[in-house]
Amino acid sequence: MKLFCFLTLFFTLTLQAQIQINGIITDSNNKPLPFATITTSENNNTITDVDGKFIFKISASANTLTVSYIGFQTKTIALLKNKTFYAVSLVQQTDDLKEVVISNENPALAIIRKVIANKSFNDPQKKLNNFEYKTYNKLIVTANPDSIDGRIDSSAAYKNLDKKEINIDSSDYKFKEIISKQHLFQTEKVSQYQFGNHKLKETVLGTKIAGFKQPIYEVLAFNLQSISIYDSKYELFETKYENPIATNAPASYNYKLLDTVNIRGRDTYMVYFKNKSKRKSSGLEGVLYIDKENFAVAKAVMRIKGVLDISGIHEFEYIPKEKIWFQSNTTFKIVKGKNDDDIRILGGTIQFDGDVEDNFEPRKKVASDFTYLISESNSFDIRFNTNNPIKNPSLYIEINDDAAKKPENFWEAYRKENLDLKSQKTYLLLDSLSVRNRIEKRLGIGRKIINGFYPIGPVDLDLKKIISYNNYEGFRLGLGGITNDRLSKNFRIEGYGAYGTKDGVFKYSAGSGVLLDKYTNTWLNGYYTDDVREIASTVFAVDKRVFKIYDPRPINISTFYHYTGWKANVQTKIIPKTEAIIELARTHIEPKFDYLFNYNGQLYSNYIMTTAMASIVWAPFSDYMQTPTGRTESEKRFPRFTFQFTQSLPNVLENDFKFSKIDFKTEYEKKYLNGQKTSLLLQGGYATGDVPITHLYNTMPNNLTKETVIQRITFAGRNSFETMFFNEFFSSQYLFFQIKHGFDRIKIMKKVRPSLVLVTRMAWGHMENPEQHVGPEYKTLDKGFFESGIELNKIFKGFGLGGFYRYGPNQLLKFEDNIAVKISYVLDLGL
Repeated sequence: MKLFCFLTLFFTLTLQAQIQINGIITDSNNKPLPFATITTSENNNTITDVDGKFIFKISASANTLTVSYIGFQTKTIALLKNKTFYAVSLVQQTDDLKEVVISNENPALAIIRKVIANKSFNDPQKKLNNFEYKTYNKLIVTANPDSIDGRIDSSAAYKNLDKKEINIDSSDYKFKEIISKQHLFQTEKVSQYQFGNHKLKETVLGTKIAGFKQPIYEVLAFNLQSISIYDSKYELFETKYENPIATNAPASYNYKLLDTVNIRGRDTYMVYFKNKSKRKSSGLEGVLYIDKENFAVAKAVMRIKGVLDISGIHEFEYIPKEKIWFQSNTTFKIVKGKNDDDIRILGGTIQFDGDVEDNFEPRKKVASDFTYLISESNSFDIRFNTNNPIKNPSLYIEINDDAAKKPENFWEAYRKENLDLKSQKTYLLLDSLSVRNRIEKRLGIGRKIINGFYPIGPVDLDLKKIISYNNYEGFRLGLGGITNDRLSKNFRIEGYGAYGTKDGVFKYSAGSGVLLDKYTNTWLNGYYTDDVREIASTVFAVDKRVFKIYDPRPINISTFYHYTGWKANVQTKIIPKTEAIIELARTHIEPKFDYLFNYNGQLYSNYIMTTAMASIVWAPFSDYMQTPTGRTESEKRFPRFTFQFTQSLPNVLENDFKFSKIDFKTEYEKKYLNGQKTSLLLQGGYATGDVPITHLYNTMPNNLTKETVIQRITFAGRNSFETMFFNEFFSSQYLFFQIKHGFDRIKIMKKVRPSLVLVTRMAWGHMENPEQHVGPEYKTLDKGFFESGIELNKIFKGFGLGGFYRYGPNQLLKFEDNIAVKISYVLDLGL
C-alpha cells in the first residue's frame, strides 16, 4: 500500500527542476572515471557516479572546480558564466599513493576490516545510551529543462518541394515548459528522532504535501534509505541489501582504495566497493569515506543501478566531545535506469517504459525519461545523553494531530533556506491542480480498491460480495458495503445480501460499530448474520482482509453448514504490536449435508452454540505508525504469531454442547538479496469436549474426486493440500507445516518470465470420539499426510502451472491418484 501511494505520486503527477552544473569525468581514452572527487573553490565537494557523471549544486560565488582521482593528475578548471555542462579529461600518473598501504593485503580490505571491528565504538546507536535530534526533509519530483530537447518545430517532413509539413514536438515541449516553472511534486516534513533503550522513534511534528490537504500517511512511513549506516542490511527504496561494512561483507564485496580526502578537518580514506555477484542489482555499489584515526564512516554513497537508478548519500558531522561521527545530512535520489521490458503496476496506472520497441530497436528518449526524485534531510538540534522519556516507545513513527496544520512561520523556522520561487509556485499550482483534477479523491479511491472496496458517496461498496462461485450455491450474486467517514468517523453500518443460483436461498448480514478510542482503533461492533460456511474450516478472526479478483479454492467445495445468529465484539490495538478481538456469539447451526451429531445418545441434526472467543495477532518485530486516524502496521516483519481461544458457555442462551478450541498460527518469511524468498507456516488446533464435525478441522483439502488427473485440474489454493480430496480427513487435533522456497524470475522469452517455487506440506491429526459423528465417511491423520510440488507462477499474464505429489503413509494405490495438477494466477499489484 505504501509503495502504491508513493509511486503514484512519483510517476503520475505532471509537475519541475533546479539550475545546477553537470558533466562527466573521463580518462585520456574517453573512459568514464567512477567516483572521482570534485571540489569547488568554496571547498564543497561531490563525486561522480558509476558512469563518471555528476550533477552538482554550487553557489554563484564559486569560480573553479578541482577534480581528483587516485592514479591521475589533479585538474582545476574555471567555471564560466551560463555554462552548465563540463567534460573533464584526466591524465594518468605513475606514482602510487604509498601512505595508504596498511599491509601486504588489499589496503582497502584491511581498512574495511578495521571499520567492522570498530563498529560498536562508532555506531551512535551502540555507543550512546540515548540521543535526540530534529530533521527537516524536502522531497521533490522534478526534471532538468536543459536535458530535454522538446521544442516547437523540432522535426519536419517534406511532402514535395513546394509544401512543407511541420510536426510539433508538443508533448516534450509542454513538459519542458511546465518544469521550467514548477516542480512535478513537492513535500516537506519536520521530525523529531529519539533513541533510547535500543529503540529509535520518529515523531512527525509537521508535514506539508503539495496538492493534498490531508497527509498521505503511507508516504510518510515509506523508508527511502536506512537511517543508520551501520545496519547489517542497508535499505534503499524499501529493498534491503547486505551492508558493505556488515560482519560478513568481505565475502560478498570487492573493495578498492581510491584516494584520501579531508572531511570536516579530518583525513579520510576513500574506499570504493562493489558486490562480487555478476547479476545486476544483486548488491550495492558506492564509496565509503573512512576516518583514518578511528575507522568510523565519515561519509557514504550507496547506489543500485537497474530498472531504477537509486542512490543514497549520508554525510556526518564529527562531535569531538563524544568522539563520534553523527549523521548531519542525507540525500536520496531516483532516476530512470535501463530496462528492456515495460514494467506496469496497477494495470498500467504506473509504468516504466522499456528502452526498446517491440521490434527490439532502441527507443527514442522522451521528456519524462529525465524525471527524477530527490529527497534531502538536514539534522539539527542534536542532543546527547538527555534521558528524556520516549512517549509510546513501541511505535516506530508517530504523527502529531496538528502536523498537517502548521502555519507558514513554523516552516520558515525550520527550513535550511527559504523556498525559491519555483518551489513556492509548486505549492500554489499543485494545490489548484489537485482540486481541479480531484487527485486527492482519486488517490483515496485507489487506496480502497486495493482493499476490495469502491466508494460511492457515504458507502464503500464491497467488491468481494458481487460475485463468486461454489458447488453448493452455484453462482453467488450479491451486494455489500460499509459506511465511510463521509457519514461518520465514529459510527459505521455494514452489511451484505447474496443469492445462490443453485441452492436458491437468500443470505444476508447486517451490523454496526461505534468507535470507542481513535488512538487504539478500538471499536464496539454488533452483527446479525444468516449465511452458509464451509464445514471444518479454520477462520482466525484477526486475519487481515485479503482482496482477490477471484478466490479459487471455494469453487469446488460442496459441504457447507447454514448458520443464523448474532455476535458482539470489541476490536482493539490497545496492546502494543497486537490486534485483538474479543467476541460473544449465539449461533444456530444446520449442516447442509448428510450428518448427525451423537451427543449422549441423542442425535442432533441442528444445534445452538453460545460461545466466547478471544483472538490476537502479535507482530513483535513489525514497525507501527500512529496517525491522527489510528494505528497501522507500517512495516510488516516476521515472525508473527496468531492465537485464538473459543469456549462454549453451558446453560447460556440455550447452548447445546460444552467444548473448547485453541488455534494458533506462526508465519515467517525471509527474503534474500538474490531475489529468492523462503516462507514457513506452522498452524495447529486442539478441540476438546463435544464438538460437531462442522467445527472441527479439515486441514484445507483442494482436490476433486474424479477418475483422471486431467479431470482434477483446477485452481490452486493459497495454503491448501492440493493432493488431498475434499472431506477425506477430519481431525479434532491437528498440526500443519508448510515450507515454500521461491526463486527469482527466470527470463525465458521477453514476456515469459516464470517464478519457480518449491513446496512441501505435511500434517498430523487425531480424532477423539469418532462415534459422535454419524453420516460421513472419513479418515484420520494419525500417520501423517505429506505432499511436495513445484509451482511455475506468472508464466504469462499472471497465469502459472503447478504439479504436486502425495507420498508417505496415506499414499494411494494408483500412481496417478497421488498427482495433482493446478493452475495458478497471481495479480501483482506491486504492494
